Amino acid sequence: MHRDMPKKNPDSVKLPPFETKDLRDNLAILLDTPFPASGTHKVGNYRWGVYAFFDYDGEPIYVGQTNEMLRTRIRRHLTNQRTDAVAMSVLDPFEVYEIEVWPLPQFQNTESKNIEARRHLDALERHITERAVQESKFKAILNEKDPPAGELNVPTPPSFRARIVSDRVYELRSHPDFRIARRALIISRLAQVISERQVQGGLRRVLLTQAKRLQWLAARRYEGMGGASSVEQEAEDDS
Repeated sequence: MHRDMPKKNPDSVKLPPFETKDLRDNLAILLDTPFPASGTHKVGNYRWGVYAFFDYDGEPIYVGQTNEMLRTRIRRHLTNQRTDAVAMSVLDPFEVYEIEVWPLPQFQNTESKNIEARRHLDALERHITERAVQESKFKAILNEKDPPAGELNVPTPPSFRARIVSDRVYELRSHPDFRIARRALIISRLAQVISERQVQGGLRRVLLTQAKRLQWLAARRYEGMGGASSVEQEAEDDS
């Protein structure tokens, strides 16, 4: 005789939502991957380096640097909302599809206050930011602040780039209507932050950039669905 299995109380589930767990699992895989240029050293275990986030269109959306460990800094952005970029709705973790990192192994055992290492890190962040802006369709990314000023030029070190989105999550999030709705939500949140605080120009620049990104995505969707030919006409009034 078949017996019905006891139903689980959904309120007692200890696991996080699927998409949250998926992000953490795939991010862990990326950070634990041996860096190709080193052979064995894990990507996330480099202390000094620059990183960049890319959206579902391959657009660069955010560039940052760290001297506390790539693993720590990137996870802080994407998993616990303890950075200004996420808390202020500058960066939406749901938009991040790929991550690229440029570790600086020569400073692995260098103290965070070392002037030479910090100047090198700043110069690399400037270079990666300038390149990201140049490669962007909008000639802008979502950083609230510009990289530190300086005249030092440094060579681009080897990098590693990988996706942090599974096929299942990609199927859920890549739909253009979902992305439009999500981007509009983030813009609304950011606009609310701006309206409630005395902010610098950087946040307003991010709002403008996000508005351009939303308009481009909505226009692409509109044209993809037929554009003007898809718009219904009102019936003629015969009265």
